[in-house]
Amino acid sequence: MISLRLNNELENKLEQIAKDEKLSKSEIVKRALMFYFDDYNKKHSPYDLGKDLFGQYGSDMGNLSTDYKKILKGKLSEKYNR
Repeated sequence: MISLRLNNELENKLEQIAKDEKLSKSEIVKRALMFYFDDYNKKHSPYDLGKDLFGQYGSDMGNLSTDYKKILKGKLSEKYNR
């Protein structure tokens, strides 16, 4: 349960919509909150939060995911065969 204080402008708009839609003010507020939550989740997905960082520090080597074993063996060979 929640209590809510609205300024006169918001309260008047809410009452008008409630009359037009033949819904209770509580139902309209619930629906408005659901729209807000859906929009919030879309804007704050893990991808959206990190998209400016993805690819920013790339190695410029497009084969790292497929040739990682070969690359690692080469690095280890260089290190221990001195």
